[in-house]
Amino acid sequence: MPTALQMAANDAALQAAVARGRKLLNKRALVAAAASAVPVPGLDWAVDAAMLSKLIPEINREFGLSPQQLDQLTPKKREQVQKAVTLVGSVLIGKLISRELVMKAASKIGMRLTTKQLAKYVPFAGQIVSAAVGYAAIRYLGEEHMKDCVRVATQAELDVPQLAYSAVKT
Repeated sequence: MPTALQMAANDAALQAAVARGRKLLNKRALVAAAASAVPVPGLDWAVDAAMLSKLIPEINREFGLSPQQLDQLTPKKREQVQKAVTLVGSVLIGKLISRELVMKAASKIGMRLTTKQLAKYVPFAGQIVSAAVGYAAIRYLGEEHMKDCVRVATQAELDVPQLAYSAVKT
């Protein structure tokens, strides 16, 4: 299965958006991994939810798919984007991110998150496994979301912003 960067191979603006998205994703995944290593029950779930609720809108923004950016499009272009979102099946593009949406996205990786919780109770090695699984889970969700963003931007023939929004926030 191709990565988001491979999917964006024919479009320099999309490649740049993926690169910016990955930079955001790496930072958030490292924080999630650190929280996963702490042997406090439930802390990692709270951190994962917080990371995703910040990460998803930032990735959307990088691709020109935030609710504010979509509101600025012409009605015809907005309709194209909405059709593309429906075809892709994403529940996270162009919407305000709520706790329910984050939990729906996290349910895709439920078994990994359960493994992460269980691994915490094995001294030392379990915390390493938990941190690795936490990092991988956030990376997976972020990469899948970026793939959805690439698909939507491509299908809707959307002009992806050239500015690095994330540079202001990092």
